[in-house]
Amino acid sequence: MIIREVRESFPVVKNYVYFNHAAHSPASKVVAEAIQKYIDSWEKEGTGKDAMAEKSFAKLIGAKDVEIARMPNTSEGLNIVANMLHYRKDSNVVINDMEYPSNVYPWLMQRSRGVKVRYVHNVDGKLLLEDVEKMVDDKTVAVAVSHVQWEKGFRCDLRGLSEIAHKHGAMLVVDAIQSAGALQIDVKREGIDFLACGCYKWLLGPSGAGFLYVRRDLINEFYPPFVGWVSVKMKSSQSFDLFRIALHKTARKFQAGSLSSLSFVGAEAALNLILRTGVERIEKRVLTLTSRLIEGLEDVGVKIQSPVEPEYRSGIVNFKVNNEQEVLSKLVKDKFIVSLRGGGIRVSPHFYNTIDEVDSFVSKLKSLIK
Repeated sequence: MIIREVRESFPVVKNYVYFNHAAHSPASKVVAEAIQKYIDSWEKEGTGKDAMAEKSFAKLIGAKDVEIARMPNTSEGLNIVANMLHYRKDSNVVINDMEYPSNVYPWLMQRSRGVKVRYVHNVDGKLLLEDVEKMVDDKTVAVAVSHVQWEKGFRCDLRGLSEIAHKHGAMLVVDAIQSAGALQIDVKREGIDFLACGCYKWLLGPSGAGFLYVRRDLINEFYPPFVGWVSVKMKSSQSFDLFRIALHKTARKFQAGSLSSLSFVGAEAALNLILRTGVERIEKRVLTLTSRLIEGLEDVGVKIQSPVEPEYRSGIVNFKVNNEQEVLSKLVKDKFIVSLRGGGIRVSPHFYNTIDEVDSFVSKLKSLIK
């Protein structure tokens, strides 16, 4: 599928230069049509066809279907992991000071169980492996990290982090909401133990749909912190055993109940769009756009707050200007959709955006700050 065809599927491009995928993606025609088809069936037949979105997500991240559970969002997936790990006496968890609250608060809650939470401090917006290694020891239960940091877009070395964690018997827990759909992820190659992700950012789907990946050999090791009818195997095709809990042997055991069918129908359509396009191709395109943006910002002379080294780049570029709120208001007025984050303006283009859009953004910014 060529980029031009995909671009035509996003009506937003007719009215805006949309560079805000790190906040929320716009709806594509394929997602809207899939949801509408479900609604039509629901209206006429009383139900709609369920989506197989977890199969598509498994394919996207190099996992097996049995390793994926449906979640309503990233936060719930991370909470499940944080609350079911085996904590020993004087256990600790290692996080960092750039994380989104979703990957901080579930770990802080474990302090009531005697778990210590250790913070690795960033160096100029980067999380250095040597600094993580100093914090991890044989009492570390988990290293929790976002693949891409939400404010300034630093991309972590997941393989390097997993090697550090596993050397000490710890788990690598990844928040992938700012990378899945924009960058390649291979959970086996990277050595990821748990991964949580919502669909409404780079995966181009609706809110209310997300996933939890649990490495296959860990599924039976952990007991979910809460269970429901989805978690268990039925006694027969028509009944449940109400006298014992027979949990599924797959990651489905970590899903308690029903979730939004509409959201997962939209998520499946979005995931299939990404898979048809090819995530390798998408990553190359996204990094080409952000590289062009960085070059333009350097020419304008603004302070770039995102790491500029190629190995650390992602789909997010953050830069600082004077009177950022005023500049943002003028950009939005001129139909450029970006965000204020981390004390600067955060720009996050996706693969269907164009070089011309990047150049026009840089030109407009230059006119606003001259």
